[in-house]
Amino acid sequence: MADVLSQSEIDSLLSALNNGDFDPTENEEVEERQIKDYNFARPSKFSKDHLRTLVFIFEHYARLLSTSLPVYLRKNVQVEVMHAEAATFQEFSNSLSNPVLIGVVNFAPLEGTIVIEMASGLGYTIVDRMLGGSGTPLEKAREFTEIELSIIERVMSVCTNLLVEPWINVQELNPTLERIETNSQFAQFVSPNEMTSVVTMDIKIGDVQGLMNICIPYTVVEPVIDKINTKYWYSTADVKSNEAYREMIEETLGRAQIPVRAIMGRSAISVNDFIHLQVGDIIKVDTKLEDDLDVYVGNIKKFSALPGAHNDAYAVKIKSVYREE
Repeated sequence: MADVLSQSEIDSLLSALNNGDFDPTENEEVEERQIKDYNFARPSKFSKDHLRTLVFIFEHYARLLSTSLPVYLRKNVQVEVMHAEAATFQEFSNSLSNPVLIGVVNFAPLEGTIVIEMASGLGYTIVDRMLGGSGTPLEKAREFTEIELSIIERVMSVCTNLLVEPWINVQELNPTLERIETNSQFAQFVSPNEMTSVVTMDIKIGDVQGLMNICIPYTVVEPVIDKINTKYWYSTADVKSNEAYREMIEETLGRAQIPVRAIMGRSAISVNDFIHLQVGDIIKVDTKLEDDLDVYVGNIKKFSALPGAHNDAYAVKIKSVYREE
């Protein structure tokens, strides 16, 4: 509660005010408010946290592309996320050139479509590699033929299916590639003033380098926009990744094949004796018949074993395990 002034204090203040000895505005603190201009034509719907989380998501996507595309292209593929920015769809479409490769992806169960735009040079390289060439792009850009678009569509479908795993912490997706457009004028899928996030990725196929842009309209991710933040991302990733990735790693390791060899013995002979070896010749080794055999897993001596046979085939019986300290 504020202090109450007495009558004498009030009279002294009035007297000082009349004499000019007191200025009531002298100690008044004026708070200056920072005013920011708001552009209603370009509202800021994607925050920096949203864009940062999208970079995390597509860094995972880039790693999947780097490991999956070489299977189809038989060439080393390096993918790196450069940046993510917010822009209107009109700004994105104006930056496209002709000819252009635009994959229209249905982002089900979310409503709407996203756009995957790939540099035309990468498209020519993909076609050349899929047809057995060295992956050299064309010196002069031209329109893609129907056969070339069919080949590129197969690779685009692979890229589309790889979107499922990176988005699993946000939304379980079932994306499908609807079609491929080569003219930027027919790439009007949302309102020109609709805000989008554009994730730019650098792709290097062998010695050929180009950009791939993923344009995600705000209306598509609006139902799950609260999940696209670093706090939610890390909290869900920590819970799910430990169990899921452990099972995946154990399953993958269980299917891995490793070379196993048993050394019967070693010997050294001259090249001349080796050249003149005949059927029935005997080579003296440095082990005796009753000695244990060394069994190697890869290049590591792991077991000792006894020689034998099983179903008309040579075999060894594990006797002991060599354990490293």
